Amino acid sequence: MRIPAAILAAGATAVLMAGTGAVPALAAPAAHAGTAAAADSTISATYPVNGTTTIKKLNNTLVDLGPGSLAVVLDTTNSTLTANLSLPAATVSASVLGISVTATTNFIQDGTATGTADLSTNDVTTTADETLQITSLTVGGLNIPVGKNCETVQPASITVASQSGFNVLFGGNLAGTYTIPEFAHCGLATLLIDLSIPGANNTITLTLGGATLTS
Repeated sequence: MRIPAAILAAGATAVLMAGTGAVPALAAPAAHAGTAAAADSTISATYPVNGTTTIKKLNNTLVDLGPGSLAVVLDTTNSTLTANLSLPAATVSASVLGISVTATTNFIQDGTATGTADLSTNDVTTTADETLQITSLTVGGLNIPVGKNCETVQPASITVASQSGFNVLFGGNLAGTYTIPEFAHCGLATLLIDLSIPGANNTITLTLGGATLTS
């Protein structure tokens, strides 16, 4: 028997209150006789986020991500979600043809991420379009100008899914693989960047902390 979405939402709220001490700004809508369809029930929450990504073309160079935050609106009626991920700039350090290279990179979300989330099974999948922007580049200790618009020619589509032990309320790991598109508008550094970074089979893991309800 399927548990009604309103009961799931109320149960999730109660568990979250017990686990975090947060006071929810949620109220169940009153039922009205003769209403054709009940309004969808939603839960809004934020999660602290840390993570890592590996760049395949740079010999699986590991890049630390965060700390940042993830704002989610979960529709418990349809088991869908929308999300916005905010991360600080990340530093990429690697060796390219024996020369040390360091770049400062931003992940800029293009629009709102969308996905699915099932409170009963804790299965979550979400896809976001992220433009990768390089704001500074150092090669062999020398600063290489990249301008203000050095970024991928199109957003990278990044899909992550919940891993073993993940809980919608208390967090855990979301992971996936993605392709980095080529870069443009990086001045003389464009060729070097495109030889070193773009490509498939890059991995990403986002570790979410416990959810906090938001109004």
